[in-house]
Parts: sequence; C-alpha cells; structure tokens
Amino acid sequence: MSAENPSAAAATGGSARGWTLALACVAMFMLMLDVTVVNVALQHLRETLDAGFSDLQWVIDSYTLTLAAFLLTGGSLADRLGRKRVFSTGLVLFTLSSLAAGLAQDVLTLNLARGVQGIGAAVLFSVGPALIGNEFRGADRGKAFGVFGGIAGLALALGPLIGGLLTDSLGWRWIFLVNVPIGVIALLIGLAKLNESREQVPYGIDWLGMITFGLGLALLVLGFLRAESSGWTSAPILGAFAGGVLLLVLFVVVELRRGEAAMFDLSLLRIRTFSGVCLATLLSNATSLAAVFLQISYVQNVLGYSPWETGLRFMPMMITLFIVAAITGGALASVQPGVLIGASIAFIAVGMGLITLVEPGSDWTAMLPSMIVTGIGMGLFNPPRAAITIGVVRPEKAGMASGMGETFQQVGVAVGVAAFGALFHHKVVAAFAASTAGSALGAQAEPVGRTVAVSGTGALAQAVPADSLAGVTDAARSAFVGALGDVMVWCAVIAAVGAVIGFVFIHRRDLHESARSDAGAPTAPVAA
Repeated sequence: MSAENPSAAAATGGSARGWTLALACVAMFMLMLDVTVVNVALQHLRETLDAGFSDLQWVIDSYTLTLAAFLLTGGSLADRLGRKRVFSTGLVLFTLSSLAAGLAQDVLTLNLARGVQGIGAAVLFSVGPALIGNEFRGADRGKAFGVFGGIAGLALALGPLIGGLLTDSLGWRWIFLVNVPIGVIALLIGLAKLNESREQVPYGIDWLGMITFGLGLALLVLGFLRAESSGWTSAPILGAFAGGVLLLVLFVVVELRRGEAAMFDLSLLRIRTFSGVCLATLLSNATSLAAVFLQISYVQNVLGYSPWETGLRFMPMMITLFIVAAITGGALASVQPGVLIGASIAFIAVGMGLITLVEPGSDWTAMLPSMIVTGIGMGLFNPPRAAITIGVVRPEKAGMASGMGETFQQVGVAVGVAAFGALFHHKVVAAFAASTAGSALGAQAEPVGRTVAVSGTGALAQAVPADSLAGVTDAARSAFVGALGDVMVWCAVIAAVGAVIGFVFIHRRDLHESARSDAGAPTAPVAA
C-alpha cells in the first residue's frame, strides 16, 4: 500500500480536524455519561427485571471488567489496523450493545449487553485521544485536549441529571436507547470525515499478549470489585488476585520475547515521563473518583437528596472542572507538563482535605470549598494527562500509549473505589458500634452499622425500634460524616504522593518532537 501525497494529506487533515475533535468529544460524552446514569436506574432495574443484589452488581461490574480489560488491546489494534477503522468498530459495538441493553427482557441479557458495551467503550476511550493526537500538533493539540477534558467533566456532571430525567420521564431503558441515534449519526460522520492513520508494520496481531493482558487485568479488577462483599481473604478473591498477577507476569514474558511485534512496547516504562504520568494517573483517579462517589453517597443517603437534586448540587464542581480544563489546554505549550500535573493533583489533595469542614449538622453548602478546589484540580489534570500520555511516542504508536494511559486510569478508579470504599465501610461500622446509641443495640449494632455505611440514615426506620430511632439516626450521621472525613484525609495524603511524582518525574524533554513542536498544522497521516 502506498502513502498518499503529503500535501494533499495535510490539506485533508486540516479540514478533518474539527470533525475529529467533535467526534472524539461526542464519544467521550456518551462514555462518561454511561458511567454514571446506570447507578440512578438500579432500583427501577431491580423492579422491572426482578433482579437480585448480585444481578445488579453485574450490571455495573460486567461493563467495568471489559472496559478495563480491552483498553490496551483497543489502542494497539488501532495502531495496526487503522484508527478510523477501529474507532468505527467501537462505535458499532457500543451502539448495538446499547440497543440490546435497552431492549433486554431479563437481567442476563442486560449483563451480556453491558459486557459488550464495555468492549466498545474501551475502544472509544483508547482511540479517541490517539485520533486527536494524530490531527493536532503543538499549542493546538493542547487546546484540543482542553476541550476534550472539559467535555468529559461535563458528562460526568450531567450523568445523574440526565439519568434521573430519563428514568423518571421515559423509563430506565432510555438511559441505553439514547445512545443509539447519537451513535449512528457519529458513525456516519466518522466514516465520511475522519482521516485514516496507522503504523506500517510487517507483523500481525499479538493474540497471546492480548489474551494474557486482558484476562489478567480482568481478574485483578474483579478481585477488587468483589473483595468487600466476598471477603478480602476468601478463596475466590485470593484466587482472582493470584491468577491476575500470574497472567500479567506471563504477559510481560510474552512481550519481551516478541520484541518489536509486541502489542505493548515495554521500553516505554523506562521513560520517566511515561511512567510518571501513568503512576500519577493511577493515584489521582484512585483517590478523586473514590472521593466523589463517597460524597455523592453522603448527599443522597444522609442529606436525603434525589439523584436529580444531587446532580444539581455537584454542578459547581463540574462547571469549575469544565472551565479550568478549557483554559488549561492553552497553557500546555508554555507551562512545563510536570508543573501542570503536579499542581493539579495537589489541588485535588487539598480539595479532598477540605471535606473535613463538613460536620454532622452541616448542609450541602459546607462541601462547596472542597468541590471548587477539587474541580480546579481535576480540570487542570485531564488535558495534560491525555496529551502527555500520547506525547512520549511517535504519532504512529499513539493508540498503544493512549490505551495504556486509559488502563491506568480505569484500574485506578476500580482499585480506589474498592479500597477506600472498604475503609469507609469499616470506619462507619466501628464508629457506630462504639457510640452510645450503637452500644444500646447490643448484637444489632454491627448489622445496623453496615446498613448506615451502605444506605446512610434513610433505611434506619426499618432497622431499629421507633422509640430509639432519633438517637440512632444522630449516631449514624456522626459515624458517617466522621468516617467520610477520615477517608478523605487518607485520599488527600495518597494524592499528595501523586503530586510529588508529577513534579519530579514528568519533563518536556521526554516528549516526542511532534508533541514539542509549536506548529499548528498536523503532519500528514499515514495512508491505509
């Protein structure tokens, strides 16, 4: 296959840049929206499909598992088979599986559809930044990633609002069906407007690497997802962790033997900036997303707001995130990337620490300082994180680098939510059992404490006698707020470690020349 004419390619690429950014943002909006809207509809799903607690867990977990397992695979395949082709395939998978989920008549069909939806999401997550990186250079690339990061934050904010609106007005099926017309339109535009680009290589697909990495990561993520409910030292969980580690070790051995034919270039890990941004991403997402989920639980389960009302109250954080992300994109060309990454995670750490201002009798407005400062940090973080991850490699390998960066991001979320969720659960139960009202319940103190950790104070009326409800509610609220503050302090400390990594390890000198160039025009894409 011959390369196209460079000047013609550059002209075509210039006209396609806006479409590329728009489609990547639309895909990201759908994906981030899908992360949050499902949580709003779980109660409706349980009633409609007669689903049990384990079934509802799999509605979330099946998507999370396949999403994490296929991120690196999707990026690597895009580099070899063509980013436009693989991105379009991801859109098809995500759209068709959304249709299947929306039409599901039983929970098994829904969970299978969610698993396929996770595969499509993984492809879009990993290929979207690579498409942007292929079309944009220098300062323009930074601005593009600023918009891209802002849209992701906006989708995260609107998720509960849109999910609550669709579920209440049209039914839970529409949280999936709404993706279908958007996906079809995006697919048609992508086929017509996107440029094709890929790495010209003489070797085929690394099937063994794909299998060992995907299965290994899926087992690790499954262990973290189910450890709290099954027991961290139970045989299934220990088996999942052990199997995941063994498969990932085998993956490293396979990749070392395949050399240039490997799906992941292990030499990237020797680049301080790449390793630094991956570790910073892991720690940032493990803490910030866990913090947001726990804060949402507080607003809904303790303060008693509906999903719609909760979403409205988190808008200050997400609007701040959107504005800061858009502004940050323009600073990537002039500010050292390590300074941006380090400062962003430092803001996140300070923001999580400010949650200690919340007291048992506080209203939601006590969270505003934490929301605003955390939103600044998250807005600062996303644009440089995405740009640096693909910036350390030549454009032909952007998909692989993006896939690995997104893998660290999603694994961070899974590990953080599981680990900090378990710590929060333990602290709530211990604090409630040690309270005067808890001690008066005797053997029922721990079961009631577990109810408080999961459902807040809203479910206490069915769990305790009416004459002790007021005292138990006060003790439960104090235990919940105290545990939230303690866990947020731990999150802040660990995030601070991520900030130090950002300041020390990430340097512009490690970036590929295409990422350091100030030229606004893209180089010619490689023709398929």
